[in-house]
Amino acid sequence: MLELTPVLVLTVIFGAIVAIVYLSIRKKERMAMMEKGVDASVFFTPKKSNSYALKYGLLLIGIALGILIGNILAATTAFMYEKEAAYFSMVFLFGGLALVIYYFMAKKMVDGNGDNDSLMKK
Repeated sequence: MLELTPVLVLTVIFGAIVAIVYLSIRKKERMAMMEKGVDASVFFTPKKSNSYALKYGLLLIGIALGILIGNILAATTAFMYEKEAAYFSMVFLFGGLALVIYYFMAKKMVDGNGDNDSLMKK
């Protein structure tokens, strides 16, 4: 942990500087827009269907299945010397499979609702 301390401190300092600059630029933009008389509704994004829970839930389930199957494969003699390959390949395989399943579920939900851009843009 002692080796990571300078990296973490520099990351926090750099992140704080970037956040302060971003927020000050954003404030200047908003003030300039309000001075020109632009409607305040441009500051607020429209509510979208919240399907992040479904997407990340499926992804985490896929990763958990990948770890489980990777552990089973690592215990076999076929992957005796390549345990890392068993874990990483199964995690990526099942994680990607979960995202593909989410894509088709979201596509089906969009086609059923008629709301064409709410789920597929995420």
